[in-house]
Amino acid sequence: MNFDYLILLNIVQIIILIGLGLSTLYIFLFSLFGLFYRQPRYPKVTRIRKIAVLIPGYKEDEVIVEVASEALNQNYPGEFFDVIIIADSFLPETIEQLKKLPIKIIKVSFEKSTKSKALNKAMEELDNSYEIAVILDADNVMALDFLTKVNAAFEQNCIALQGHRTAKNINTSLAILDAVSEEINNHIFRKGHRVIGLSSAIIGSGMAFKYDFFKNLMLTVHAVGGFDKEIELKLLKAGHTIFYLDDAIIYDEKVQKAEVFSNQRRRWLSAQLHYFRLSFLSATKDLFLKGNVDYFDKAIQFIQPPRILLLGEVIVLGFTFLAVNRALENYLIYSIIWVILGATCVLSFLFSVPRSYYNFSTIRASLSLPKGMFMMLLSLLKIRGANTIFIHTKHNASSK
Repeated sequence: MNFDYLILLNIVQIIILIGLGLSTLYIFLFSLFGLFYRQPRYPKVTRIRKIAVLIPGYKEDEVIVEVASEALNQNYPGEFFDVIIIADSFLPETIEQLKKLPIKIIKVSFEKSTKSKALNKAMEELDNSYEIAVILDADNVMALDFLTKVNAAFEQNCIALQGHRTAKNINTSLAILDAVSEEINNHIFRKGHRVIGLSSAIIGSGMAFKYDFFKNLMLTVHAVGGFDKEIELKLLKAGHTIFYLDDAIIYDEKVQKAEVFSNQRRRWLSAQLHYFRLSFLSATKDLFLKGNVDYFDKAIQFIQPPRILLLGEVIVLGFTFLAVNRALENYLIYSIIWVILGATCVLSFLFSVPRSYYNFSTIRASLSLPKGMFMMLLSLLKIRGANTIFIHTKHNASSK
């Protein structure tokens, strides 16, 4: 091969290795840190705080009655928490069913619906007797002791925390992959970060905030997509720490249809890129001038490729360059680096997947990984403007 072309090949190879290498090193370090996570002991509870369980829903007629009923089942004193359904565009018969339950219903309607608008409208109508706001999605189910553990965590002068969101259903291969992906993110972006004192990432549901702080914060949030990311940036820029409760469980419906998976990831990816552009320069400035590592780390998280796509890129490009390097008798060092990169990436995933998912069902579901990688790639190609429009994820009736 012409020497000039070989130099060009190696330049391209080095650029790709640096990009993939930095992303892989990031998830590898935090997946390693996550192995040392231990849930801190809860402090002794001095009082019972009043909690608002806020559940915004848009056309969630199939699931909302069941979810509202489940939300009432807590081993927390009933007079100290209210379940508040924020009903956007629900059918009249659904509202009538909800009225039979001991809950609060706040009906809302917007020309362009968003979760931030719904939450702001609800808190505008609620009184200020609450001390904690818990945010759920319209498909979420709290474990019986969730509110009890949240109340205990707020003994530590906590401002914000994220509970452990986990799969409510693993009834299809896509649902299993989605569930595994959620647990990988829990391990890397919550457990791994808390081990070294950085904030947990929040997800958009299963999270809790000091009520008056959250109410004032939400007045400044106007996101169409990715409202949780805007909240994170504001919290971290202000120097607040986000806690993580690994044993406070929220069950979340995992996607079962390819179209839903694609739309959901498209929305997430668009929001990440949008908030990276908004926050990177500000976060870099705060890193050097204020030593705000948390804020800078969050900006870096936003530019990380999706884990499933990173794995696919490392495997596909790794095998491609290994074959090309061998065929052209290129420097052996490049091939060695590709092998190390591939092993490091795979180890990151092995460290992060809970033992309960090491079973035949997961192995069978992993056969769908190439399809998942391809769908993620398509979502990445269609993210333009996705954060400026409301993309609704429709939920199904219980499949536990």
